Amino acid sequence: MFLERILEEKKKEVEQLKQRRDAFPETRAVRRSLSQALKEGPQQFGLIAEVKKASPSKGLIRADFDPTAIACRYASAGAQAVSVLTDKTFFQGDLSYLTSIRKVVDLPLLRKDFIIDRIQIDESVAFGADAILLIAAALEQKQLTDLCRYAQKRGLEVLLEIHTEEELAPAIEAQPDVIGINNRNLHTFDVSLDVTRRLIRHIPQTIPVVSESGISTPEVMQELQTLGLSGVLVGEFLMRQEDVADGIHYLRGVPAR
Repeated sequence: MFLERILEEKKKEVEQLKQRRDAFPETRAVRRSLSQALKEGPQQFGLIAEVKKASPSKGLIRADFDPTAIACRYASAGAQAVSVLTDKTFFQGDLSYLTSIRKVVDLPLLRKDFIIDRIQIDESVAFGADAILLIAAALEQKQLTDLCRYAQKRGLEVLLEIHTEEELAPAIEAQPDVIGINNRNLHTFDVSLDVTRRLIRHIPQTIPVVSESGISTPEVMQELQTLGLSGVLVGEFLMRQEDVADGIHYLRGVPAR
């Protein structure tokens, strides 16, 4: 239900975007590698920290929301990358967050949105993303492969998100740079870490894999590393902390600095 509503809105946004595509600025920025950054975390277990103001299921998550300040705290706490929600309608995000964060943080930036068309990839390049999110549940196989290839051609890496066994083969065939296992069902928004425990066994070890959603304790972090994942993507838990940097230190089981 949630996903279908979001995708209908995205189709409208894409049509509007195509009418003003000439507004994209020319950029020649050096791209940073998300997949490589994940290998640089403690014990080669990375953390992608998310800048996220709200969500359709939880509403407003953080009232005192300053995306650049939050991203700077993430960087100071040793995050390997920053995920930036850019969807306005459902997550109260904005593309401008990418641009402002890029000016102050020298980490890979993942544009997290519902990307269904090549023009959104062109837009991502223009606004300073290093990687984009593609969601298997939102795309047919041909779309998935086409968008993945096009993003990589434009110099972006792709984090391809899956939630079910049925999405495994299409995801692997698309050859993304990173696979994300989302523990949240995008139709119901229910969360279960069993999704990661089940799916990780079927993904080739040559592909970096991160777990997303429902990660809020150092014990879960340790379990996921033991399962062979390359890292995690954490949003809501960090955004609810008074100091987001302390949240990262807590998850990693180290004293706050």
